[in-house]
Amino acid sequence: MTACPFCARIGADDYDAANGLAVAFPDRFPISPGHTLVVPRRHETDFFALTDAEHAAVIDLVRTVRHDLAGSTGTTGFNVGVNVGADAGQTVDHAHVHVIPRYPGDVPDPRGGIRWIIPDKAPYWR
Repeated sequence: MTACPFCARIGADDYDAANGLAVAFPDRFPISPGHTLVVPRRHETDFFALTDAEHAAVIDLVRTVRHDLAGSTGTTGFNVGVNVGADAGQTVDHAHVHVIPRYPGDVPDPRGGIRWIIPDKAPYWR
């Protein structure tokens, strides 16, 4: 089994924010400036297998990260997402939530947001 890069970061105290059950750190391959991952401290691949307390801790930290990023970047737009399983694009086998700040003009037309994961289905308004 390959070592988990998120567990390694947690073990090295390589994070910017934390609570008792979750941590947050910058994504190493950011989609936009400020792109942050919120990760449970316990190694668990499946987001849906987290305990209720872990879910609450992760969401609490998502809110904190969003608040902090809004204050530091001035942005008011965010995408928040979770990839669960290989079919959904999960590439790191440790549950995590993406908090992605969005900026005016970062794409020509941001309508549809996460719907663009399946491009043919995204522009439902056409």
